Amino acid sequence: MRIAIACDHAAVPLKNDLRDWLSAEGHEMLDLGTHDDASVHYPDYGRKLADAIASGAAERGIALCGSGIGIMIAANRNPAVRCALVAEPLSAELARSHNDANAIAMGARLIGPEMARACVRAFLSTDFLGGRHAARVDMLKESV
Repeated sequence: MRIAIACDHAAVPLKNDLRDWLSAEGHEMLDLGTHDDASVHYPDYGRKLADAIASGAAERGIALCGSGIGIMIAANRNPAVRCALVAEPLSAELARSHNDANAIAMGARLIGPEMARACVRAFLSTDFLGGRHAARVDMLKESV
């Protein structure tokens, strides 16, 4: 799977860990930065992630910042993106199965690497259920 990953300066170590792990698992990774701890603005990286998903350059996305909140809001500004803030595997699973999320956001200052991996694993291995949930996702698409 082609996965875009983006972060601000607060989340570089977690981004690098997830990127390397997912690459080793056989996924094609699109690392959109940032690449060091120099202060940057999370909206720029949320936008890069959203653009990669909207253009088809990536099938799924992982957005990271200190809390996960800011970069999630930035990514969701693009109508092609449904990015959910997750902190444990069940929320990642529900984001996919009920909301057809194509991206998740996590807070590097709030979640450790093992829990982040568990969230990503649940996100990538869960299918959208469709059915009654499809009508709701369609409503989300119409509300933009």
